[in-house]
Amino acid sequence: MKKKLMTPGPTPLPPQVVEVLGQQVLHHRTREYADVFASLNSGLKYVFATHYPVVTLTASGTGGMEAAVVNCFRPGDRVLLVSAGVFGDRFYDICRSMGFDVTKLEVPWGKGIGAGEVMERLTPDTRGVIVTHNETSTAARSDIESIGKALKGTGALFIVDAVSSLGGMEVRPEEWGIDIVVTSSQKALMCPPGLTFLSISQRAMEAAQGNTSRRHYWDLCKAVDFLNKQPPQHPFTPAVNIVMASLAAVTLIQEEGLENVWLRHKRMGKMAREGLRAMGLEPFADERYVSDTLTAVKVPEGIDAQEIIRRMEEDFGIIIAGGNRSLKGKIIRIAHMGYISEGDVLDTLKALEGTLAGLGLPVDEGKAYTAARTIMDIRG
Repeated sequence: MKKKLMTPGPTPLPPQVVEVLGQQVLHHRTREYADVFASLNSGLKYVFATHYPVVTLTASGTGGMEAAVVNCFRPGDRVLLVSAGVFGDRFYDICRSMGFDVTKLEVPWGKGIGAGEVMERLTPDTRGVIVTHNETSTAARSDIESIGKALKGTGALFIVDAVSSLGGMEVRPEEWGIDIVVTSSQKALMCPPGLTFLSISQRAMEAAQGNTSRRHYWDLCKAVDFLNKQPPQHPFTPAVNIVMASLAAVTLIQEEGLENVWLRHKRMGKMAREGLRAMGLEPFADERYVSDTLTAVKVPEGIDAQEIIRRMEEDFGIIIAGGNRSLKGKIIRIAHMGYISEGDVLDTLKALEGTLAGLGLPVDEGKAYTAARTIMDIRG
């Protein structure tokens, strides 16, 4: 049975990306590779909707998160960190390990946050504000646009974890006053894990240049200096084939059009939620904060979440994810990001209906498909 990957990272790979991954490796100091890297840099600016430099590091998104803060802040600096789930907590742990004075603004899981709550906790000596745009563990987003605009003029650097949003949800670093946006290759950017990308504002560059914190591999000043060489380069050996594959993926986004990509993800999110509700299931995230790239749904009382996941894969070939930490066994998560289509969402809903019916839940099979298909046909 051919498997369909509907997990929130890694996500499925387009055929064009798979083809590139099978090519012979290039040496990273050749002209041929430099042309690839230059094209990727241009494409990344398009996908990030920015004119800021976008640095490529060989690491997971967690490495990008660490790189962002170790360059901008010194031990003892006060930062305000918003946590609404597992990955907000991870960013908190990173900041604590760096020796920062971290104020943790905890948001109930399944909800997001806007400018009001952030500004209430901001102090004159706050050096930075850190927010996870799209909390992958809960499928809830925060309003980074309002937060960024409110922070303008405060002097605080604004850093956003957009690992599970960028490339699938609207992010505008310059317009929204975001100094560093961090994402990675294996989610909406349709590549294997292995690369992290960071857009860096001039304010963030100045902060990094004046920062005496020790770093070597994560030195963003060094990375930007090499990016500005002719031809552009990496300071260290990159994951060459994933860079080549990323160019193929970014080219697909350019061909579809970034705003069309955002609309497709928004449409798939609506399809998933309406289909789940038609089954009598309840999305976990508050409707005001729902994600466009994945949906978390509460598992009905008396139903084993792991059994749902097992049967979805074994009976239908569709792989979904469960919950993390306190949500383990309480939710399942269905991704609709990157190389996933409306048809994939419909197939997943149909499989979930069949799975729940097989587990004895009274499900009106076909109702979810009809509800989701209605949203798909609106195409808005």
